[in-house]
Amino acid sequence: MLGPEVNSLLTCNGRQLITATMNFRPRLLNAAVIVALLLGPSHADAQTFRVATFNVENYLDQPTSTRHVKSAEAKAKVLESILALKPDVLALQEIGALSTLHELRASLKNDGLDFPYWEFVTGFDTNIHIAALSKFAFTMRRPHTNDNFLLSGRRFRVSRGFAELDIQVTTNYSFTLIVAHLKSRRLIGEADEAELRLEEARLLREKIDARLAIDPAANLVVLGDFNDSKDSASTKAIIGRGKHKLVDTRPAERNGDNASMGRASESRNIAWTHYYAKEDLYSRIDYILLSPGLAREWVTNETCVLAIPNWGVASDHRPLVATFDAQDK
Repeated sequence: MLGPEVNSLLTCNGRQLITATMNFRPRLLNAAVIVALLLGPSHADAQTFRVATFNVENYLDQPTSTRHVKSAEAKAKVLESILALKPDVLALQEIGALSTLHELRASLKNDGLDFPYWEFVTGFDTNIHIAALSKFAFTMRRPHTNDNFLLSGRRFRVSRGFAELDIQVTTNYSFTLIVAHLKSRRLIGEADEAELRLEEARLLREKIDARLAIDPAANLVVLGDFNDSKDSASTKAIIGRGKHKLVDTRPAERNGDNASMGRASESRNIAWTHYYAKEDLYSRIDYILLSPGLAREWVTNETCVLAIPNWGVASDHRPLVATFDAQDK
């Protein structure tokens, strides 16, 4: 159940979203009702859906040599954050064992947010993984778990792999989701971290290009923790150039700032997604990117980064959500 301070400060405002799989039960001033009121009037025939991404920071049930077990308090805050966004499809990074994913799914279901479909991808890193939860069925799964590259004469593997899923939203509408968690900015002895991240990004872009080569108008979402800024070589490699360049949704806080006042004003909206304590640095390293085809269905004013009190109890990242019309345009 969301606390009153969360309900009063939810920042992703817009119209209420109702899909075929959502079932709001009327209860006096419960969390679902308050969120619905904050989101605005009902549009039952709007056929919209929401896609979110969240790095949940070491969501582990067993410690490793470098990572701690997620505390009950932190898990509760993760749950609260996801419930506040009410996504239809949720990409996750830094999930521990498969059991932790099922634990999170069960907790969400107990609070009224059911994800019957899930994907869990294991990569070279055996401690943390990427995953996806969905209200909608997967028509195809393409986990990429063994991608590798040569750097300075040495072979490396993509640490967390990539998840690629075809998702059927309605009878007549589907999209492809690609989830990534690129190499962190933590220094390692084997190679330069930025060069490793760039090679991972190039492999990810190959998968994007392969999908768009089959169907240039494909509905494609590429999202997750890319671990670098928008002007970095790795992020630029993912976004690409030319007619298949991806659209950066750049979710920002819905705190009263006007998102339609032009490029200069928009760039000053509060869009950071990650806090790095060592350098006391806030930055935007989590993304939701869209193919040109899907960008036509993007509902810009229902896209945001979540800002709630004590957000940092859950993770060092904040979750992002983007909304789409489930109809090709």
